[in-house]
Amino acid sequence: MTIIYSFDRSNVYQGKTIAGIREETSVTTGRMLFSPAGQRAVGRAGRHVAIVAWRDIASPRAGGSELMVDQLAVGLTEMGDRVSLLCGGPSAPHPYRVVRGGGPYTQFLGAPVAYARRLRDCDVIVEVCNGMPFLTPLWSRKPTICMVNHVHADLWPLRFPPPVSTVGRFLERRVMPWAHRGNLMLTVSESTARGLESLGVPRDRIRMLTNGVAPAGPPAPRSAEPLFLALGRLTEYKRIDLLLRLWERVRPVTGGRLVIAGDGPERPRLEPLAGDGVLFAGRISDERKHRLMSAAWLLLHPALIEGWGLVVSEAALRGTPAIGFDVPGLRDSVEHGRTGLLARSESEFASAWATLALSPARRAALGEAARKRASRLSWPVAVRHFSAVLDEAIGTGAAR
Repeated sequence: MTIIYSFDRSNVYQGKTIAGIREETSVTTGRMLFSPAGQRAVGRAGRHVAIVAWRDIASPRAGGSELMVDQLAVGLTEMGDRVSLLCGGPSAPHPYRVVRGGGPYTQFLGAPVAYARRLRDCDVIVEVCNGMPFLTPLWSRKPTICMVNHVHADLWPLRFPPPVSTVGRFLERRVMPWAHRGNLMLTVSESTARGLESLGVPRDRIRMLTNGVAPAGPPAPRSAEPLFLALGRLTEYKRIDLLLRLWERVRPVTGGRLVIAGDGPERPRLEPLAGDGVLFAGRISDERKHRLMSAAWLLLHPALIEGWGLVVSEAALRGTPAIGFDVPGLRDSVEHGRTGLLARSESEFASAWATLALSPARRAALGEAARKRASRLSWPVAVRHFSAVLDEAIGTGAAR
């Protein structure tokens, strides 16, 4: 048994004891992590892992959380585990099994029934809590991990009217921490860890997981003319309407084009707000995403909150720095002044945008630092870390 530590510029976090992983300083992300040196030896092949989540990666509404679950499930399957994803809505064939629990909302009632019929032989459950919890400890006694990408507290009023938003916030802030009071909590950023602590979750039950980034592929050319990119699902909290307003202030200074890639419920409202030089690209292929991220001068991310902001790391791997607000998640994925810039106000965001657009040398320096940082992130490492947390949960459950 060895102690794992991670160091950043200002903090040393308490190490966690994980079997079979040697002591090593982790990738510098400002988070408590397991060592990248960890090997599959810590796990035992043949575990049945049940992941309870809202959506499959095939859903039109899939985002970073669904991508992460898919990558972890594929990785565990390749390592010899049996993985079952219990979710609602549309799905597609995968190397792992998908069990449908109902529709987007009825699944919260249907999941316990589907579990009892088809997944009771699992060794461990991973409940992915994206705001609305499934409360799996109330209907299963198997070892359980609760995965939280970010705390949704301030997002409930944006998504739902009262009393739904009131009930949702109560379930996330009060009932979810109570239901999982004896379980490990898994998240992807220091910001979310602090959010969980604010809900009363003890720090010693919180585990961190590094996001991975898929390889960038063959180099693609940078645009000769100013090109700025925003990429993600078009929902309220992504605040693309704010970006469109700021574009009207920045465009006379920088010129060029603003490409908004992605789809979502906000698109019909946003398109009429677009001024000159704005292109709504809709959902794009991985190949086009690669070309756009490589061509862009800057990635613009005006979201109100994130768990990490996976697109930031994807753009960084292509040498494209990001500008975002100093909010949870983005302050983890963007190192202010080193891999991008974080703004505390709309004026600061517009100023950073225009300044970097007119400063090719600084833009290149930020992009190179971002690329080096992102190159240390990989899905195989994330899968090994995830496997170690699964073993810890199974071991803790067996000891109860």
